[in-house]
Amino acid sequence: MSSCMHYKDYVGSVEFSEEDDCFFGKLIGIKDLISYEGDSVATLKADFHSSVDEYLEFCKQNNKLPEKPYKGSFNIRIQPELHRKAALAASARGISLNSFVEDAIKHNVHQL
Repeated sequence: MSSCMHYKDYVGSVEFSEEDDCFFGKLIGIKDLISYEGDSVATLKADFHSSVDEYLEFCKQNNKLPEKPYKGSFNIRIQPELHRKAALAASARGISLNSFVEDAIKHNVHQL
């Protein structure tokens, strides 16, 4: 079971409020707050699609570039000793630290 939906390169969360008896969510991976809700799976999906379309139209009308999730770069903070070991391991393999980290991530998310 997935707790995410996908539409036009955007990913949205799926949650359920027992108190309100409805599904709700928001776009993941962007700073703009785009939310949606529905009282069934069908209405949740429809509102998710509508919210993405409205966001893109709003950006177009206001000459704003819509945010794109997962641009391919991010900052991480790790222990200095692990940083040193990773840099040395990358150097020993003749690759950049970026390539070393990318390979490590690929290795750990291959089943998703």
